[in-house]
Amino acid sequence: MSLKKFFVNLSVLAVSLALGLVLCEGAARLILNPGDYLNVEMVDDEILGAVPSMSARSHGFDEWGYRNRKIPETADIVAIGDSHTYGNTATMEDAWPYVVGRLSGRSVYNLGMGGYGPNQYYYLLETKALKLKPRLIICGFYMGDDFDNAYAITYGKEYWASLRARPGVKVDVNTWNLDIREPNPSLFRRVRLWLSRHSVVYQIAAHASSLGNLQGDIQIRNAHSRNPLATSLILPEKHIEEAFLPARMFRIIDQNSETVREGMRITFELFARMNELCKQNHVAFVIAIIPTKEMVFSEYFEHHPELPLSDIVTRTGVNGLLAKQKTIQFLTDSDIAFVDTLPALKRSADHELYARNSSDMHPNKNGYGVIAEAIAEALKNKDMPR
Repeated sequence: MSLKKFFVNLSVLAVSLALGLVLCEGAARLILNPGDYLNVEMVDDEILGAVPSMSARSHGFDEWGYRNRKIPETADIVAIGDSHTYGNTATMEDAWPYVVGRLSGRSVYNLGMGGYGPNQYYYLLETKALKLKPRLIICGFYMGDDFDNAYAITYGKEYWASLRARPGVKVDVNTWNLDIREPNPSLFRRVRLWLSRHSVVYQIAAHASSLGNLQGDIQIRNAHSRNPLATSLILPEKHIEEAFLPARMFRIIDQNSETVREGMRITFELFARMNELCKQNHVAFVIAIIPTKEMVFSEYFEHHPELPLSDIVTRTGVNGLLAKQKTIQFLTDSDIAFVDTLPALKRSADHELYARNSSDMHPNKNGYGVIAEAIAEALKNKDMPR
């Protein structure tokens, strides 16, 4: 075969593959909801830190850029929160706000967004949630990084300067940018990031396929050997196989940390403001407390100190529980309704509640279902807003 003919054939093959991928992508978007698979592209914002780009709003998200098919005129319930409310690793309909809606028979709008924290929750409640005239606003409060996010955005954006209690402190807020997580990202890494935001087919192949699930199981079982900062809890007799990344979580929940305590102070101040806004608008307000993964499984690590990083996981769990006690005390003293989802998650620890890999600590469909059931059950209580 001549060199010219070889390159002609190679070009035809490349064009055919490209055309096939475009057709597959088009078919996938017709059959599936892109919002179930694509990551949200974020752009800088001086108030919220980052907001969904205009591009994201054309990829399966609503006109505001949030994970709903459309913006309704009204909604019975508006849920506000971070990626745990957004529903990372699950479909739009399996995120806990929509499951709460199905269980309670109410219409729901989801204002969850990855990387957000108490400052953004307050701003979104004031500027967007109340526009939908809800009967109830549920704030999904994640015990993992919400205190850290409150501290970072308050000391990183001048809009929130009035909340500061530490003069002269400045924080660089860049939560959503690739270059802050990886200083010199490779071309391969950048291509993967672009595909995760624009290709349903890529996301299915990488995360939702049987091959992706098998790869995830292997990662969990070999988490510590692959990454010295990760560990696994493998208890076949209890049907538990989970991976953890406790070091970072301990840093942002450590009750001896001045920045963590300052983040808690800011968070409580913003919760009080949110509650007051809801009262003024005759809207019920509830905080849904979502624990860290370490808090759910800490007791198992206490009984297995031989496991890698067992001490860090246990300390992280203990500090999380201390932070939760302080949070509940504040909410009780402030007469703010709340739901503690930790007991329900602990009872269901053997139901594969979290993402099936060693790098993503979000719940999966099962975990969000347990959270939703705990919230829906609490809403039936006569002492909770109805």
